[in-house]
Amino acid sequence: MTRVLVTGAASGLGEALVRAWRERGDEVLATDVTYAVTRSRGGGAASSSTGGMRLDITSDDDWAAALAWVEEHWGGLDVLVNNAGVAGGGRIDVAGLDEWQWIVDVNLLGVVRGCRAFTPMLKRQRSGRIVNVASLAGLVHPAGMASYNAVKAGVVALTETLGHELAAYGVTTHVVCPSYFRTNLLSSLRGADQALGAIVTQLVETSPFTADQIAAAILAGVEEGDEVILPDPMARAAYELKLRDRPAYDTQLRRQAARLHELGGDPLG
Repeated sequence: MTRVLVTGAASGLGEALVRAWRERGDEVLATDVTYAVTRSRGGGAASSSTGGMRLDITSDDDWAAALAWVEEHWGGLDVLVNNAGVAGGGRIDVAGLDEWQWIVDVNLLGVVRGCRAFTPMLKRQRSGRIVNVASLAGLVHPAGMASYNAVKAGVVALTETLGHELAAYGVTTHVVCPSYFRTNLLSSLRGADQALGAIVTQLVETSPFTADQIAAAILAGVEEGDEVILPDPMARAAYELKLRDRPAYDTQLRRQAARLHELGGDPLG
């Protein structure tokens, strides 16, 4: 039986991943910033009445509490899934530095904190898997999404780096790079660039892919040992185009940039 910890588990892809692993008969600790904290009789953090543990991925104390729970109840961990994240972005002269700081703290440093918290345990047991959910934006970089692209590319680089560092300990790393799929991630979307928000909202709402489909592809990719998991055909096609035909890729993304300009205008004009 596999022991799995999933962040951002209250909804969307995180909820679908929890469901997929539990349907296989695995044990899953679902964590999310929205869960209320309950306390065990000894005073330590324990599962909440919602079936999960509160975990703010930007909090070192919350990560320490999750690690303590895993040590007390399971004595080890097989799969750490850093899934929690927020949506953001905006053209470079529209998005403020406060937006950049927010998305770096959550989407990049939140993953770093999770990896740092559990790596010592994984090294001691000489086994385990780290699954970091990035985005196709970590490999393919549309206009208007510099901050989101940058942090997701950071997660891709972090995952590859840890794969090299931890290979000698029997620990594997996997980065997930889906394209747009139907989820409630946009509930976290914020930022000054409303034109970008309109484009991203349309892409998410019209996507043919569900969170359950993406979750199933992730589990399959982890089992196959894929280091980079592109869980949907659109993600695979977009990345293949970039690798195979860079001029065509640039043309396509600059058309998207022109559409963004048409919707949002020139912020200096």
